[in-house]
Amino acid sequence: MSDEPTLAQTRDLVLERVRRDASFVIATHENPDGDALGSLIGMHGLLTALGKDSEMFIAPTDLPLPREYRCAALEHAIQAAPADIGRRTVVMLDCGNIDRNPAAVLKHGAHLLNIDHHHDNTMFGTLNLVDPSASCTAEIVWDLMHGLDVAPTAAIAEALYIGLVTDTGRFMYENTGPRAHRMAAELVATGVNAPAIYRRLYEEIPLAKLTLLGVALERIQRFDTGALTLVALDAEDFERLSAEESFSEGIVDHLRSVAGTKVAVLIRELTAPESRGKRKVSLRATGDDVDVSAIARTQGGGGHRRAAGFSTTLEVRQLIALLRHEIAAQLHPAPSGPAVPTLA
Repeated sequence: MSDEPTLAQTRDLVLERVRRDASFVIATHENPDGDALGSLIGMHGLLTALGKDSEMFIAPTDLPLPREYRCAALEHAIQAAPADIGRRTVVMLDCGNIDRNPAAVLKHGAHLLNIDHHHDNTMFGTLNLVDPSASCTAEIVWDLMHGLDVAPTAAIAEALYIGLVTDTGRFMYENTGPRAHRMAAELVATGVNAPAIYRRLYEEIPLAKLTLLGVALERIQRFDTGALTLVALDAEDFERLSAEESFSEGIVDHLRSVAGTKVAVLIRELTAPESRGKRKVSLRATGDDVDVSAIARTQGGGGHRRAAGFSTTLEVRQLIALLRHEIAAQLHPAPSGPAVPTLA
């Protein structure tokens, strides 16, 4: 019989920790997306409403944030761990592996609450509230607000809604369950302007972002009868178009929609001079035939079965060979040999 607490028991322990502790630092994974930042704002708002001393941390290397996620609430985030980190409770949100946060010092908080929904979470916290059935980490934060009788302000409701919308692919992904729709309905009832959020996230597109998409679509490569659909972008592409790195967001979803694709991949080289030669790899699966999080883990990354990523210094040709091998290994696993007979 396991001594590990159940999910419900862990939730109660997290609620008790939040009630008891006085000061917190909240952080998330590198290159934060809508769910990471929405959860960050939501958890900060929850703690502030309870009268806690709360600081949001965003690493300098993650700035500037993508345009669609910039908001007044995040302007107050700190870029260095506070001097009293050893006396604060650290809340790590939407982060499957503690090494995906660039500030190693955050490991040294008085307590480490790991709140996430990734199925491959490494359970690095002193408390691990990890619910793979949740559509997004924002949904878990929303549930904690209910557990603490905290009503979201307009800003918090909007942030949680952004986390929900982006991580469910506008309610189209397989992780969208009844609870996600109940959460959306409740947030809209508080006054969230859903059409305005959709315009901000998906329609107010800088021309350079659309141009970058055009370049990417001209570079589509397909391998293994279309099982792998891939695009690689160099730092020079971003410089030539005056495009921000975040403008590549969403390109991989266009690749995912190509008929016959099992796995879609976007490889992009980082643009900072000190990061030349480093690449971010985004992976998307179209079904359950391939678990892209397993591929990402082989390179120190992670994510979901159908959406994952990793960073690497491998060259594009090496990456393509790696990806083709890993995808083929899952699509066509080697048959196990016959059982060796034994004498009676």
